[in-house]
Amino acid sequence: MALRVIMESESMKTFAAKEAKEGFGRLLDTAQREPVTIQKKGRPVAVVLSHEEYERLEALEDAWWAMKAEAAAGKGDWLSPEESEQYMKEILNAAD
Repeated sequence: MALRVIMESESMKTFAAKEAKEGFGRLLDTAQREPVTIQKKGRPVAVVLSHEEYERLEALEDAWWAMKAEAAAGKGDWLSPEESEQYMKEILNAAD
């Protein structure tokens, strides 16, 4: 599978925030074909992409985390469910 990376580039369509608001339908149509950068005051603040592309990126991320988990399990470098739960409780309590 070839990996495509979404990066802001000269070829990526860019809409000013006002333009995106006023031409929302055109923004959605464009995002079905390619990711669109939204800029506010000349700086990128968001990227709009098709639902299909979002799902593809989610699946890619899930596969990456599964690969990391398999590698950690292969080295015995993992926590049991009980240890994981305790660790998360400690982290959450430390944030209070």
